[in-house]
Amino acid sequence: MEGAIVAAVTIRNLFDEAHRALKVGAAQNNRSAEAEMRAILEAAVRPEGRLRLGTALSELSRRTGLANTDVEALEHARDTVPAAPMRFE
Repeated sequence: MEGAIVAAVTIRNLFDEAHRALKVGAAQNNRSAEAEMRAILEAAVRPEGRLRLGTALSELSRRTGLANTDVEALEHARDTVPAAPMRFE
């Protein structure tokens, strides 16, 4: 499990049919009803196919051949060459 556990959730007024289905699913997956609920919520809010920006940028830099030395050179240029102000004439 990623990260620290930071929240507790109480679900009220759950239909009996939903609760039974949850318990059946939990048993089929060899986990507790609570663990089944966590898995369902996690899959709903963080699906497998979601875009992960860091991964996408990393893949893009690999495909274009960008290396750490290129990034360091850009950072050095940014730190040493002041930006020219924009002119609206």
